[in-house]
Amino acid sequence: MIFVGDYKIGKDEKNIIMDVLDSERVSEYKKVAEFEREFARIIGTKYCTLLNSGTSALICLFQSLIYDERFPKIKKGAKVITTPLTYVATSNALKLVGLEPVYVDVNLDTFDIKPELIKKLLEEDNNADEYCMILPVHLMGYPCKMDEINAIAEEYNLLVIEDTSQAHGSKYNSKYTGSLSFASTYSFYIAHNIQVGEMGAVLTNDKKLYQTLKKVKANGRVCDCIICTRSIGKCPRANLKYDPRFLHDMVGYNFKTTEFQAALGIVQLKKFNEIIKKRQQNVATLINYLSEFSDVIILPKYSEDVSYLAFPIVLRKDMFISREDLMHKLYKEGVESRPLFGSIPTQQPAYHEYYDKYKGKLPNADYLGTHGFYIGCHQYLTKDDLYHVKNAFHNALER
Repeated sequence: MIFVGDYKIGKDEKNIIMDVLDSERVSEYKKVAEFEREFARIIGTKYCTLLNSGTSALICLFQSLIYDERFPKIKKGAKVITTPLTYVATSNALKLVGLEPVYVDVNLDTFDIKPELIKKLLEEDNNADEYCMILPVHLMGYPCKMDEINAIAEEYNLLVIEDTSQAHGSKYNSKYTGSLSFASTYSFYIAHNIQVGEMGAVLTNDKKLYQTLKKVKANGRVCDCIICTRSIGKCPRANLKYDPRFLHDMVGYNFKTTEFQAALGIVQLKKFNEIIKKRQQNVATLINYLSEFSDVIILPKYSEDVSYLAFPIVLRKDMFISREDLMHKLYKEGVESRPLFGSIPTQQPAYHEYYDKYKGKLPNADYLGTHGFYIGCHQYLTKDDLYHVKNAFHNALER
């Protein structure tokens, strides 16, 4: 089976996990701090905060912004412009903190939110002051048009936050996605470009936000040290009348991660460029192999600026086979695939109350949600694996 995502445990992974076990510290400690420093350095931001998942990263970031008096527009009920076509966690996080997602359509070929539709929405809405944020998602690794989005945000006094969960290492105008806005979130889920199983991160250049994030992810406690040293008698607040670990000045969550996840991530970061390059090579090979079926399927655009999460495919209109039948046939041939998420307000049951409002207004997202799917392009695929994918499509599409 050619899986959408894979993870190989090698010598480096085993050694660093043994380092954690030998340290006898499995909760957040030195490995977490090391990953945070290195990932921020790579992406090009000052600060990185690790959390236990990408969803937690989104929730923690939004809650921290709500707490921040510098952003009075970001409050319960405020509107956030975002994409309808992505993993549902993006919208879920907004809803869970009391923000209201507002959707505009995406491009068919690169799945990114359309800046011209953002602009049109704000121009035509008489209540434009109710919007507080633009939340683009770099889906499948394709970077959104951040210059245009940032310009619109500046014009309307909106904050821009990037959901970069699927784009570790993608570039826009020579800069890494995740460094092009006030803050960004990442997911290190097992099928993602940089993978540890479950872990998330928030990146920013803003020190105050960074400090708030550290508190909110730890139940709102007043601790602000990068690494807790109280257990070895070096806490800078040890002589105070209170223990900062048990004094809380805001309501927060327990979103802390572990040393194990961070340790596996450190190994991945050492192979950062290698992983991206290998995925790009696999995408180029698959495009070449599957080009003979271009009358049936739309293949992804290739770019050396894209760090590919997977290999997205869109079935053309009025074909002799449905997406579900094709995915089923591929599975029987030993190639795993997954649907392209679905349009959240029109195709996700959890958001059924949005259906009437958006019916017919998101044609590209609706089409991709019913005709799009993806297969793996990860770095562990061999030449034989890629050739197997070619044969699987040939067998699946035989009339």
